[in-house]
Amino acid sequence: MAATEFTVSELRTVLLEAAGTDEDVDLGGDILDTDFDSLGYESLALLETAGRIEREYAIALDEEALAEARTPRQLIALVNVHLAAAQAA
Repeated sequence: MAATEFTVSELRTVLLEAAGTDEDVDLGGDILDTDFDSLGYESLALLETAGRIEREYAIALDEEALAEARTPRQLIALVNVHLAAAQAA
């Protein structure tokens, strides 16, 4: 996939496909600055999410940076940095 930008909408889709969602969580709301833990996504779910992103967007996410991405906004920013680097190469 030759995407130029990873968006919150795309993240929602990947999260749902990779790990589903807790019935008490509204991923359609303003989730950008909500911790993944509060959204019901623990480390295993985030690893699955990252793996799907890597496969779908043909990028390799830095494991340390991935561990530090605690909110959707941070993960989206991380993915976009890697997408930009892949396009520049």
